[in-house]
Amino acid sequence: MWTLAQGGWFRREIVDTGLLPLFVFLCSFIAGFGFIRLSVRMIRAQVRWWPGNIRHGGLHIHHVVFGVVFMVVSGVSLILVNAPSDTEKSVLAGVFGVGAALVLDEFALILHLRDVYWTEAGRTSVDAVFVAVALCGLVLLGFRPFALIDLAAYQADPTAGKAVLLAAYLVLQLGLAVVTLLKGKVWTGLVGLFVFPLLLIGAFRLSRPEAPWARWRYRNKPKRLARAVRRDERWRHPVISAKIKFQEFLSGRHDLPDKWRDR
Repeated sequence: MWTLAQGGWFRREIVDTGLLPLFVFLCSFIAGFGFIRLSVRMIRAQVRWWPGNIRHGGLHIHHVVFGVVFMVVSGVSLILVNAPSDTEKSVLAGVFGVGAALVLDEFALILHLRDVYWTEAGRTSVDAVFVAVALCGLVLLGFRPFALIDLAAYQADPTAGKAVLLAAYLVLQLGLAVVTLLKGKVWTGLVGLFVFPLLLIGAFRLSRPEAPWARWRYRNKPKRLARAVRRDERWRHPVISAKIKFQEFLSGRHDLPDKWRDR
């Protein structure tokens, strides 16, 4: 039977590589997000036995407040603990993960400075959670940003030539990532930091029609803009529809009238 003591994948790839705190962070982050989404959906459904919103007087205290407290407490504790052990770091990472989940679940509220939780704009919060889970998952699976890989190689053998090549590569990678993001390809740009060919694809292919790049570069190129619109409708719209259905399955619909904003 597979056990940690026998040196399975978990011990070899997570524990022995010092990634246990990140693993605990990711697990607590997912658990925190799952719980808070269950809670707000129960409140939204007006389930009588489920505790309602937390209020002080007439003030609705959003869960992002508790998330900030958890993050600050765990972060300061990690700073204050002298040479923390893996167990201590893992415990604090777990607290930080729960706090981060509560904060990112209301990321749209922070971004818009108003309660848009159950509106279309509230989907931004779920997108932020998905991005955080994906990036942490890539690191746990052994992927590393190419910049960190090259930096490690340079530190192992620091020479002037390698320093120049490293600086040039970092500039290239950053430039391609910026162009990709300006073209409206957020996922491609972020994952491309781990898988470099994606940055090349994202940077040199057509921009999405609503992205800043299209507004700046396609204004006087109606044919290119029309191609971008056709490609977007053919390929991106089905993917977005599938993503929205998955989001609604996990977190509920984000299209209720304004009266539902105060959960």
